[in-house]
Amino acid sequence: MKCRLIAAGTRLPEWINSGFGEYQKRLRTPLVLELHEISVATRRAGENPQRAIQREGADMLAALRPDEYVVALEINAKTMSTEQLSAWLAARMRDGRPLALMIGGPDGLAPQCRERADQSWSLSPLTLPHALVRVIVAEQLYRAMSLLAGHPYHRA
Repeated sequence: MKCRLIAAGTRLPEWINSGFGEYQKRLRTPLVLELHEISVATRRAGENPQRAIQREGADMLAALRPDEYVVALEINAKTMSTEQLSAWLAARMRDGRPLALMIGGPDGLAPQCRERADQSWSLSPLTLPHALVRVIVAEQLYRAMSLLAGHPYHRA
């Protein structure tokens, strides 16, 4: 199954790219993880931040494919344990629709992205840097898939 991470941010520190790349490399089958980066909208002097968020949201929505099951990563959404995430991924694979996970920029995800999402997911009630979220998501997907495969990576 294909899983696309649609994330705001294009010029990130090498340690972010390296961390994401490590887990992306490990996820080959049955879940393939792809990254689609969206430029963070620049704010003009005196501009309402919501306008920049709206521009990012429009770019994210344009990147979505009609057949994708869309998940918005949001701080105020439902959390999942590793076991729950693993079971959820198994159900998504049975469903057969490709996944798209959306990560907003520094100011959050646009309302239109939340509305388009089939589901929302919170990694934590903590506020996390948007760049770091892509590494955490990739690691958690790898952990959940390892659990499904009976691999010893997950030791809880």
